[in-house]
Amino acid sequence: MVGKQDNTPQLSIFDTPLERFINLKHELCVLSCKIDWTSIEDDFSIYYSEIGRPSVPIRRMIGLLLLKHIYNLSDEAIVDRWIENPYWQYFSGEKVFQTQKPFDPTEFIHFRNRIGKEGAEKLLKLSIHLFGKEAQEKEVLIDSTVQEKNITYPTDAKLHKRVIEKVNKIAKQEGIVLRQTYTRTLKQLMIDQRFHNHPKRRKKAKAALRKIKTIAGRQVRDIERQFSPSQELKYREIFVILNKILNQQKGDKNKIYSIHEPNVNCIAKGKEAKKFEFGNKSGIVVTKTTKIVVGAIAFENNPYDGHTLEEHLKQTEYLTESTPKIGIVDRGYRGKKNIKGVEIISPSFTKKENSQYQKRKARKRFRARAGIEPVIGHIKHDHRMLKNYLKGAIGDQLNTILAGTGFNLKKMLNRIKEQILFTLFQMLNDWEVLLLKIVAHQNTRVFKV
Repeated sequence: MVGKQDNTPQLSIFDTPLERFINLKHELCVLSCKIDWTSIEDDFSIYYSEIGRPSVPIRRMIGLLLLKHIYNLSDEAIVDRWIENPYWQYFSGEKVFQTQKPFDPTEFIHFRNRIGKEGAEKLLKLSIHLFGKEAQEKEVLIDSTVQEKNITYPTDAKLHKRVIEKVNKIAKQEGIVLRQTYTRTLKQLMIDQRFHNHPKRRKKAKAALRKIKTIAGRQVRDIERQFSPSQELKYREIFVILNKILNQQKGDKNKIYSIHEPNVNCIAKGKEAKKFEFGNKSGIVVTKTTKIVVGAIAFENNPYDGHTLEEHLKQTEYLTESTPKIGIVDRGYRGKKNIKGVEIISPSFTKKENSQYQKRKARKRFRARAGIEPVIGHIKHDHRMLKNYLKGAIGDQLNTILAGTGFNLKKMLNRIKEQILFTLFQMLNDWEVLLLKIVAHQNTRVFKV
């Protein structure tokens, strides 16, 4: 059931409305006035049941979710800092200053699962529409990046150790007595397998690695023998993953790199600092001139960049309500030159018959394409896309889309701040001119006397 927010609360003798002691020209206050909150509440009310306990008000949930990605904060941090900041409270619809937490941080998990990818795209569409016609450019820049998952760097020893620990945990929960837990043995073996590249430790380390894998397989077989039919059904999915980890070889495809995140892919983007990255491939679309994010998608199974263009253009058309004419990409997208009427341009060998004007125009476009790189850098480092803490494939989608939303809103906040400063400087300049006129007038009167 949708929770309601009291927009006209009865003030007590000790309550002071927020509007009386905050600066209403602050960029968050101005942005709050630009957003149509009534329309948002109507759009998101479809994700709630008509019965049951009233939920946290929609504006409060969405307000904090947007602030979280604007300022790059965790679920816990945004809730804690919301109490301290009256501007954040005003943005999320409060009328008087609040001294209690708005809700438990776990509410974010339920809300993200409730709205899904469709709801996240509505928020991205909202951030795009704040820019009006600026977001409907005819040329867009498209590029892909890796959104790393919050997992440890995977090695065989770590994975097999996690298999043993997982089996021991399940056995304890179900009251199953294993022949041996190998807790102390495993600790010593993990020490022995370290620095396996050192010539003097190589033999001992390889023996320790083999022993850890043997113990992992032994533990899995031991607990599977003791499972009842109901327990076997309960843990079927997790043991499919555990057995796949034990059976996978070095050259296999679609390997498991994490027990709790089995959908993680190993992606090589050719970086010198990071040969391999573990996560998912995400694509970003921005306008050529204004650098507004008009598309953000997370893909599964590391597809070829050229095969993702159609999905990108479909999403961009939905979000901006217009179709771009030209998509500028790098050589990683080579292949199709036209997708549903949109021309795809990538760097290639210039034809001899091209005029100097055509060559200059092409070079200018490809130089402009490089402008998407710093945008992706800001999205990753400033808006929670550098490390994805949300679980599963749906978490990849939500984090990518909300990071793009946070970038757009931060861009709008900076623009509002610049407008406020420009107005202030203009006022100061007018005052300076007025003072000079007054001084000149006084000097003229003194001279006449």
